[in-house]
Amino acid sequence: MTDYSDLLPIAHQAVDLARDIMRTMQPGVLTAKGDRDMASEVDYAIEERVRAFLAEQTPDIGFLGEENGASGATGGLMWALDPVDGTVNFVHGSPLCAVSLGLIIERRPVLGVIDLPFLSSRYSAAEGNGAHANGETIAVSSTRQIGDAVVALGDYAVGHRSDVKNRTRFTLTQRLASNVQRIRMHGSAAIDLAWLATGHIDAVVMLANKPWDTSAGVVIAREAGALVVDRDGSPHSIESSATIASNSDLLAEFLGLVGDDPTSL
Repeated sequence: MTDYSDLLPIAHQAVDLARDIMRTMQPGVLTAKGDRDMASEVDYAIEERVRAFLAEQTPDIGFLGEENGASGATGGLMWALDPVDGTVNFVHGSPLCAVSLGLIIERRPVLGVIDLPFLSSRYSAAEGNGAHANGETIAVSSTRQIGDAVVALGDYAVGHRSDVKNRTRFTLTQRLASNVQRIRMHGSAAIDLAWLATGHIDAVVMLANKPWDTSAGVVIAREAGALVVDRDGSPHSIESSATIASNSDLLAEFLGLVGDDPTSL
């Protein structure tokens, strides 16, 4: 196994740049990306700054940003950035928003840094080196009963065919509500996975997966002891259709509720 921890200082520096922009710049003009989906001026400013910084520091590593796509080297390592994960929250003044920077090789995340600028929280991990929050080692919860579990549910769909997609999500919500202690919808995949890693929640169920949303959080959660899989139970990758994560005692029950057949929901 290759040790990618030597790239953590550069990733932290990149996220420092992003955090400072988010804390000091107003959302500004909003750019529509589709039905009820938008990017703020801060999204674009962060992505431009981080892309330029990483191109200078790691010219042999490609870059994928949510707003402006891919650039730089291809075929090997790739940075994946969500400049503001939780843009709707950010625009509305909620502190539940994050910068998420992951490093991916062969469709697998191997390093991640997540920062919550308005909650003074920083989460990080490199494969094989454990996960940390503000410098302290973290681990997933030890909850064993699904009835005691607090579950983060991914956002409902917007945009094309959202009415059809949300029928699935409504059914899943009903199943979870009948079995778990509480459901939470934070509006940020990065926060969901980081808080799973710290034990603030016990499981994450998202019927979606974008590399800029999940790459950092997946490696942080895994290094904290979580199992992260697709809806059929196969290991999670950037090509997975869903993101299901929990500790080893609970995962099978959550997969049973989700089901590996989309028509089952």
